[in-house]
Amino acid sequence: MIEFKGSHFEREVILWGIRWYAAYPISYRQLEEMLEERGVEVDHSTLNRWVVKFVPLLDQQFRARKRPVGSSWRLDETYVKVKGSWKYLYRAVDKAGATVDFLLAAKRDRKAALRSAARLSSCSKNSAGPWRLCPSDYT
Repeated sequence: MIEFKGSHFEREVILWGIRWYAAYPISYRQLEEMLEERGVEVDHSTLNRWVVKFVPLLDQQFRARKRPVGSSWRLDETYVKVKGSWKYLYRAVDKAGATVDFLLAAKRDRKAALRSAARLSSCSKNSAGPWRLCPSDYT
């Protein structure tokens, strides 16, 4: 459980602000205005501190509660344009076609693909089982 002890604002207000910032493409100042419309006086720098402090903790909690991945999943690689520059998207897909996890990398290299696969392997049902990375043309 994440501790909100010592916070000036209530737990629900903090989670509300963090969720809006993470879910929608808005700035801290826009979020400040949205919360002010709802009667919450909070500064944009405070919102930034909340995001920096609580998002890694929330991510850790979400990953701990995430259901285990089945024994069969595939690592897919594609090239996508993000904010005007091309990036490599590594995406793990299970038997049903649902995205299990993803990694966005600037370079196409074996290290990035292995990092993505290792993270998935740690939460897989048969994490001790053998797995290999294909294709082998990584530089």
